[in-house]
Amino acid sequence: MKHLKVADLMSTALMTVNASEPLAEAKIDMEVGLVRHLPVVDERGRLVGIVSDRDLTRRNDKKRICDVMSRDVVTTKPDAPAHLAASMMLDLRIGSVPVVNDDGALVGVVTMTDYLALARRALLGLPLER
Repeated sequence: MKHLKVADLMSTALMTVNASEPLAEAKIDMEVGLVRHLPVVDERGRLVGIVSDRDLTRRNDKKRICDVMSRDVVTTKPDAPAHLAASMMLDLRIGSVPVVNDDGALVGVVTMTDYLALARRALLGLPLER
């Protein structure tokens, strides 16, 4: 378990949004995808922000994603030790960490749910890698 990397846990089937999209579209995407966070990417797939379900409910007077998204996003790399991403989430009290490559392109997201699934496998004595 000590040698698990972020890549071993992260989701790569990602839903993303563009900063210029209306908030209503992000809300629909979250409901359909059953997710609480949407990475915001530019036209080249580079991460430029993140929007959460809380951002949408607290700031319903805003029109576009760029009006409410967080721009200073904590990220990690796929080859980072999985325990470091878990520490970031616990220390910063955030529910997900986008995973980017060396060019800043989004390649995955690791969430609290990914770590809960890992804990369940460990508790059941199942293999830890998916």
